[in-house]
Amino acid sequence: MEGELALLGKYIGAGLAAFGLGGAGIGVGNIAGNFLAGALRNPSAAASQTATLFVGIAFAEALGIFSFLIALLLMFAV
Repeated sequence: MEGELALLGKYIGAGLAAFGLGGAGIGVGNIAGNFLAGALRNPSAAASQTATLFVGIAFAEALGIFSFLIALLLMFAV
């Protein structure tokens, strides 16, 4: 009984950690949408903000990959 409860907790924790992947998708969509809205308002400034766009996308994806790693660690290493 005690081992089954620990296994259940491990799977619940991994499932909760996997919610970070959805958050990363929402974050990337938000970043790209706001960049597009700003680029449509001021097209001359869009070229100078492209590097900032990619840095923001990279940070959002890194958090998603980190949450995926935590989910894998909970599933297989704990």
